[in-house]
Amino acid sequence: MPGNEVTEPRLRCVLPFEAMPREVPLLRRAAVRQLRQWGVPAAVGEAELLVTELATNVIKHVGEGTTATLIVEWSGELLRLEVHDRSRALPSLKSEKCDAECGRGLHLLAALVLDWGTLLTAVGKAVWCEISTGTGGSCRRIERAAEALERYQAISGGVVLRGWGREVGLEESAVELIADLLHWTTARGHDPDDVLDRAQMHYEADAEAA
Repeated sequence: MPGNEVTEPRLRCVLPFEAMPREVPLLRRAAVRQLRQWGVPAAVGEAELLVTELATNVIKHVGEGTTATLIVEWSGELLRLEVHDRSRALPSLKSEKCDAECGRGLHLLAALVLDWGTLLTAVGKAVWCEISTGTGGSCRRIERAAEALERYQAISGGVVLRGWGREVGLEESAVELIADLLHWTTARGHDPDDVLDRAQMHYEADAEAA
């Protein structure tokens, strides 16, 4: 009957923050704590990276001290992250040849997520992205990784191959993407070895749960 459809439960958490470098780790921990309370540990690693990128973009492109808000929303197999600020200047992907200061962070974001975008709000704008929570199992994780690597090949100027050559190309892209992410974490003051250790822990935990 119309109006009586059963829908997935939607959980929402609103986290206001001040756009300062010292606030980013606190915001990241708050988001992780919320995901664990909801019972979505598989999304923690990606969410940490994306929260950092979204918050850092506000600091770099809107200005330190800006009042902003992170919204974390979980529905079924999708996790949505939104950062709202008071600027109405919409970011955009620029040429893949641009350097780290002119939008490479958005290229990395686009390579890691299922979808992303921007929208104007009554008081400014929001930048949002969606990732899988991993509830579909390891097969979905592998599919998502392949999709992300093919996007990364495209923005890096590589050729997306098919057949046996595709596997070789994706392996090389995986190495390059991991290297880029390590540069990204170092540029933001994080320890790349710590990031690798945490990624390994997430992988092992998922493997044990499978």
